[in-house]
Amino acid sequence: MFDLLERVLKKTDCFTEIRYHNRELNSISVRKGELEESSSSIYGGVGIRVLIKGSWGFSSTNRLTENDIYKTFKEAKIAAEISSKNKKVKVKGLSETTMAVGEFEPEINDSLKNHSLDEKLSLVLKTEKLMRASSPLIQSAFCRYNEIIDEKYIVTSDGARCHILDMKPEFRLMAVAVREVDMTSAFKAIGVTGGWEDIFGKKKPEELAESTAKIAIDLLDAKYPIGERLTVILDPSLVGILSHEAIGHTVEADFVLAGSISQGKIGKKVASELITLVDSGPSQIKKHAGGELLVDDEGVPTKKTIIIKDGILMSYLHNRETSKIFDVEPTGNARAFEYSDEPLIRMRNTYIEPGNHELGDMISEIKKGYLLKGPMSGQADANAEFMFGVQEAYEINNGKLGRLLKGATISGQAFDVLNSVDSVSKDFEWDLGSGYCGKKQYAKVDAGGPYLRCKLIIGGKQER
Repeated sequence: MFDLLERVLKKTDCFTEIRYHNRELNSISVRKGELEESSSSIYGGVGIRVLIKGSWGFSSTNRLTENDIYKTFKEAKIAAEISSKNKKVKVKGLSETTMAVGEFEPEINDSLKNHSLDEKLSLVLKTEKLMRASSPLIQSAFCRYNEIIDEKYIVTSDGARCHILDMKPEFRLMAVAVREVDMTSAFKAIGVTGGWEDIFGKKKPEELAESTAKIAIDLLDAKYPIGERLTVILDPSLVGILSHEAIGHTVEADFVLAGSISQGKIGKKVASELITLVDSGPSQIKKHAGGELLVDDEGVPTKKTIIIKDGILMSYLHNRETSKIFDVEPTGNARAFEYSDEPLIRMRNTYIEPGNHELGDMISEIKKGYLLKGPMSGQADANAEFMFGVQEAYEINNGKLGRLLKGATISGQAFDVLNSVDSVSKDFEWDLGSGYCGKKQYAKVDAGGPYLRCKLIIGGKQER
């Protein structure tokens, strides 16, 4: 493949980036004991991006002959030339950096290809059945296994020459509990970069099935919280979604240039001095983060990018174009989901670094508050305002954990919340690896962190 792409590259007469991407996608889902989906697909092609007179041009093809790929280059070139004539704000150039050369593959323990689709189907059927069999109160259950197996070759006219292999399996469970007119549901999901051993290294499918069903049943007896502003402890999954959705997007350099709340705040205090927030391509602290990315789709090696250090905003997330504008090194955040997508600035694995407090001590020091676990649906905007649902809310009264509540939401302004943090636990988990970020195109990401103690608004409703 290198020989083919480089033969085309030698014919080009402008900055050119050629990316071959082959993807194998396998999905299995079971609901109420019935097979809902079993699909397998392999597809791929070449995406070519060129830069001419301050304008990008992009074209893609699934035809892999030298003539077809060169024709795709010429189409991208025409698109750039047309765009250049009408574009008022031109690309200032690309920052110079060391480009990726060589073979890149994350740690994979027991390749997904070692396990047949029949074996994976059997696991999904068994896990879904375990949830329904756990109690007569479980009226419905759902289980899904999904895997993405990628291979890429990237060459550029300024030196990138890399071959990238990647595997990202996901496992999702949902249980629905019903008692008379009351119905509750619970959701669990895991996703990693790695192999069969890696996805089930922390929790076995049987454990996930048991805990998912139990939460759904326990929520049947749960009351609703009353809305108020209180001290809370966020678990790693909620810390992750806050870091990604409410903070991370505001520091993506394209959003910064468009006027996000983080614009002009480099070097300024934006959070408690206990907060260090990072976005990293390679997994940090614990292995197999679901968004692990060793080379981005511009051919730039990725690294650990410290966004906030001890409460001070240190960096935005960049591709080569925005890093040139800001006169900084690119951070390796250019990502394209498929061969037919152009690279965009995207997060990889976004997290808050652990502190030195014990979770038990954090709880014991709260007179009235909540321990919150598990994000549900929600949203955030360019001003870092957010609202997320919470699956489990446990009351804290006089330093003791109390009853489980349901239907809680959390809301606030993310930087205000981070400024209120007064305790950060020693724990650390990646907890959003089954998720996808949806900025114009999908991207596999992960997020997590320790437990954080902070202040925010809890939403609920009055009991009837």
